[in-house]
Amino acid sequence: MTDGKSQTEDTRVEGRLRARKPSAPRKRVLRGRLSRAVAAGGLCVLLGAAGAGGWWVWTNGVVSALYAKAQKWTVGQTAQAGLRIDDIFVTGRSQTTREELLAALHLTRGAPIFGFDPEEARLRVEKLSWVKRAVVERMLPGTVMLHIDERMPLALWQNKGRFHLIDDEGVVILDKGLERFSDLPIVVGPDAPKHAKALLETLKAEPDLMTQVRAAVRVSGRRWTLTLANGIDVQLPEDDPAGAWLRLAEYERQHKVLARDVEVLDLRLPDRLIVRKAAKPHPPKKPKGQET
Repeated sequence: MTDGKSQTEDTRVEGRLRARKPSAPRKRVLRGRLSRAVAAGGLCVLLGAAGAGGWWVWTNGVVSALYAKAQKWTVGQTAQAGLRIDDIFVTGRSQTTREELLAALHLTRGAPIFGFDPEEARLRVEKLSWVKRAVVERMLPGTVMLHIDERMPLALWQNKGRFHLIDDEGVVILDKGLERFSDLPIVVGPDAPKHAKALLETLKAEPDLMTQVRAAVRVSGRRWTLTLANGIDVQLPEDDPAGAWLRLAEYERQHKVLARDVEVLDLRLPDRLIVRKAAKPHPPKKPKGQET
């Protein structure tokens, strides 16, 4: 489900995610200047290590400090040579906001493009609730490409009195702001999320009947009991629930069993349907000492 935004955002490169600074004209990349800058940075590290005493220098962290300093200087030189972040292009975004992505990427306009780690950025993006997978790439001289695959809402999971939006892998996406997903089926039980996809695939075999399902309760971690819109409980078996579901659809087409005064339809036995009729309400007792 989506929040109403255009689905074309998933199939094309969408608008640029720009930082707050105004755009600046892009400089041409000077290959000779960049090569000299990188070489000078590497030379600083080697000379520093050689002149400081070998093993003692390394074990005392001097070489690593010199290397970090030289690396920082070299990255700065690449930005001066034109290799800095000008644009961020995103594909695959529907539910995730631009602000969430920018915060996860930790990128600013004009920063050296070699000054960030695409792998670390990918891991941060994949921690966002809607993101299932992400790919982060540099495109020289100044573009960062981000593609994300978002999670698909499957059902609402009720557990310990609280509702959670889950995807087809049983992963919780959200536990707040669920009003717009109220038309999704409800699954109940501690292990319901990991079995929800298989259940819904079974129910899809009879779409007309599926539209009447309002909730599915996982019983003892073995089977499902479905609650229909008219209040009837349908008890599916542990073995071959798909076959039982097809039998119920056939019973409904031939006998209109769902329109009857029924409380429970028990399909746990493979060769029969057990019907428990709704109990008739008892007339209210007249309180003692009251006139009618």
